[in-house]
Amino acid sequence: MTQQSPLSTPDLDRLYDPPLDHIQKAVMPELISFHAEYLAKATFFCLATGCETGLDASPRGGPPGFVKVLDPKTVAFADWPGNNRIESMRNLREDDRLGMLFLFPGLDVFMRINGHGRITDDVDLRTQLAEGTKTPKTAIVVTVDEVLFHCGKAVNRARLWNPASLIDRKSLPTPGKMLAAMTKQDASIADAIDAKYDHAMRNDLYG
Repeated sequence: MTQQSPLSTPDLDRLYDPPLDHIQKAVMPELISFHAEYLAKATFFCLATGCETGLDASPRGGPPGFVKVLDPKTVAFADWPGNNRIESMRNLREDDRLGMLFLFPGLDVFMRINGHGRITDDVDLRTQLAEGTKTPKTAIVVTVDEVLFHCGKAVNRARLWNPASLIDRKSLPTPGKMLAAMTKQDASIADAIDAKYDHAMRNDLYG
C-alpha cells in the first residue's frame, strides 16, 4: 500500500482576496435596526457551541421573533425539548462562546451572531419566551460580540428554496429503520417508531 504524504497547509492569504472594505465595516459590535428587523422575522438558526472535549451544532426554530431582542447587545431564546442530550447547554457551562447562523426561508442572505451565552431559569424571561401555554424550563441569554449579514451563495448553490430540491422521503431510510438497525432491534418495529416520530414532530413541539 502506498503511504500517503501528509496534507500540506495552503497559504490562505495567497489563495483568497481580502474582504472588501464595506464588508469589514458591516461587521457590527451590536444590533442595529436592520438586525432587529430580520430577527423579528427569523424562524430558524443553527447554534454552535464547544468545550474542551468537543464541538456541537444544533438547530433551533420557532415562530417569527422567537429570538427576542432585549437590548442592542443582548438577545435571548428559549430552550425547547429535543433529544435531551442538552449538549449546547453543557458546553456553555464550560465555555460560554457561541455562534448563531440564521436562515430566512426564501431569502438569499444569512445573518450571524457571535457572542457569549449563559443559561438562566429566570421566571420573568421564561414567561416572555413562552409559546401558548408552554413555558420553557430554561432560556439562553446571548451577549453580542459581533453581528453581520452573510451572502447567500450557499443557498443558491444548494437550490435550497427551490421546490424541485425537496428530497423524496422514500429515497432514504426512515428514522424508524435507522434506529431499529443502530439499536439492533428487529426491523419489524420500524413502522411503530416512525409513527411515534411523525406524531412527535407534528404535535409535541413544545412538550
